Amino acid sequence: MNYQPLNMKLQFWTVGKAHESYVKEGIEVFTRRISNYYSVQWQIIPMPKNAGMMSEMDLKLKEGEMILNFLKKEDYLVLLDERGKQMNSEGLAAFIQQRANESEKNLVFLVGGAYGVSEEVTKRANYKWSLSQLVFPHQLVRLILAEQVYRACSIIRNEKYHHS
Repeated sequence: MNYQPLNMKLQFWTVGKAHESYVKEGIEVFTRRISNYYSVQWQIIPMPKNAGMMSEMDLKLKEGEMILNFLKKEDYLVLLDERGKQMNSEGLAAFIQQRANESEKNLVFLVGGAYGVSEEVTKRANYKWSLSQLVFPHQLVRLILAEQVYRACSIIRNEKYHHS
């Protein structure tokens, strides 16, 4: 692939609590590595107040409002969704490179809340991506996401990490 250093920023958004200690170090390692290719930032969107007393639907709606308030009109939103399309690592690399070639400013990867996201967020998503048909804990999804994006960056640059 033809790598061109561009000004696209990668953002990882997740609803919930801070990174748990068992994944925090790995997330930090891969985030640092990604920063060699792109500006990268994590945004942890706190759960709404009184979340434990809300119905599943009300919680998704409230989280959805918060997510949509954070998003800018020009952000390219990739929703991690078990019903989304699956890609292999080379496909993810091509996807990221294509967004950069299209001069996207912000590529936002969103991990929704425990019950998923509201219909409004799903409709707003530019792309729905499934990591796997398996279900993972949200904390592990963060780590897998960071590692896979780093792997894609190394593929774009034709570096050896992908084959090690």
